[in-house]
Amino acid sequence: MDDARSLGGKHSLMLHALIVNQDGVSASVLSELAQSESYSTNVVGSIHDANLQCQRQTPDIVFISGVLPDGRATEWLDHVKRPAPFDIVLVGGNLAPVDIVEAFRRGATDLLLEPVDRTRVRYLLRQRRTRKTENLAHIAAIPSNIPSSHKAAIIPESTAQMSLLGESPAMKVLRHQIERVAPTEAGVLLLGESGTGKELVAKTIHAKSDRCWRDFLPVNCGAISPQLIESEIFGHEKGSFTGADRQHKGYFERASGGTLFLDEVVEMPMDLQVKLLRVLEAGTFMRIGGNQELKTDVRIVAATNRDPEAAISEGRLRLDLYHRLNVFPLKVPPLRERASDIELLAQYFLDELNAEHSTQKKMSETMKNSIRNHHWPGNVRELRNFIQRAYILSEQSLELFVPDRSLTHAESKQLTLAIPLGTNLADVDRKLIFATLESCGGVKKRAADILGISLKTLYNRLEEYNRSGKQLPRMEESKIIHATNLSSTSSSALASNAVNNLRPAKVWCRLPVRDSGLLN
Repeated sequence: MDDARSLGGKHSLMLHALIVNQDGVSASVLSELAQSESYSTNVVGSIHDANLQCQRQTPDIVFISGVLPDGRATEWLDHVKRPAPFDIVLVGGNLAPVDIVEAFRRGATDLLLEPVDRTRVRYLLRQRRTRKTENLAHIAAIPSNIPSSHKAAIIPESTAQMSLLGESPAMKVLRHQIERVAPTEAGVLLLGESGTGKELVAKTIHAKSDRCWRDFLPVNCGAISPQLIESEIFGHEKGSFTGADRQHKGYFERASGGTLFLDEVVEMPMDLQVKLLRVLEAGTFMRIGGNQELKTDVRIVAATNRDPEAAISEGRLRLDLYHRLNVFPLKVPPLRERASDIELLAQYFLDELNAEHSTQKKMSETMKNSIRNHHWPGNVRELRNFIQRAYILSEQSLELFVPDRSLTHAESKQLTLAIPLGTNLADVDRKLIFATLESCGGVKKRAADILGISLKTLYNRLEEYNRSGKQLPRMEESKIIHATNLSSTSSSALASNAVNNLRPAKVWCRLPVRDSGLLN
């Protein structure tokens, strides 16, 4: 059957349901409902027969009784390939709670009590059909120039997962490391610049793990207000603080059994890092305002675009938490280190837009050369946005040059700042921030990327300077600052990070004459 052609009608895609149940009444009801939803069906009464049927035809959904003549459903679940290629619905009227919990831990995706609820069964069958249809549509949209060996590794939840494609050595290493660590329970720390696809890597790890049937919950630690982050992570009880008009379950509670992705973990407040460490070590936590310890079973994948060791030296990351998170570090390569993948990704993003809008636009050779020569400081995210912009502005042939070459990543590495020996560290930080902002034309996101800090950290620094009266000077009269080496004895972690990104002078930094402390 051609799955690609079968996506049209509501029930044009034939799926298969396997019913493992010795109760003739329940088995008959389940079979009837599955057939009414255009599923083919097989009914067996034992684990042995279920294994034989799975070998003959892989089902899309399995309804299995908790207890069977030759064993329990939990025993069969242990022998199912992970991740299972089908939904597994546990069926039983008198199952003990411990059996139900154990079944879910071993891969069951849902539970039906007997007598079965017909509406619930139809919902599960239609939910499986919808997911299968979306997955097939996603696979059909993958361009033909992508190797077939990669198609199986693409996570169907999001076409943005294509950032994991590529034949560059850096991507081959990353995929190999993901394959090794994903089936384990080890914590993973993702290191990489903004826009490299750290969240997509985290989703891939989750999808290739035994937890793939449970929730994947991402939380950006730098985007949540410090006053709210504890409530969001651990939850709160009704009445625990002003405005808490109901009980709220936090990320740890909702992600139990699955994976919790802590993005920009360095931005988490220090007092909350202590509580996070306790949860990771003991597996227990309490909601705000609560007095009962709750258990959680989550896998932590954390990420940061900063150097964690520098963050430790700055007092922004606890050393013990770093060691707890850094069980298996993974470096997500920037796009400039996988230059051979740029055109492949660009073509995929264009094919994606063509499929969405029923067009057949192509990239010109001029544009291909342009994207090959750009250094993509914004990485895959920048590339995708650029292709979308070029698509909108073009008719049939995409001719757009990569915009704003005034400060690409490679050029920014050549920018240099001279600071006299003896300058205190606070002033070094401030001057570096101001100089970088000036050279970036005031674009804070770009300045934060060059400095190796988060955007939130940059805003916090600027707010602190504003309170102290040390505002960013205006570009009235300017003078070129020539390159000299910055003494390592006078640089803080931030200064070291920024200076590593700003080396020998080619693109010069324009700073006001009146700020003579920066001049030789």
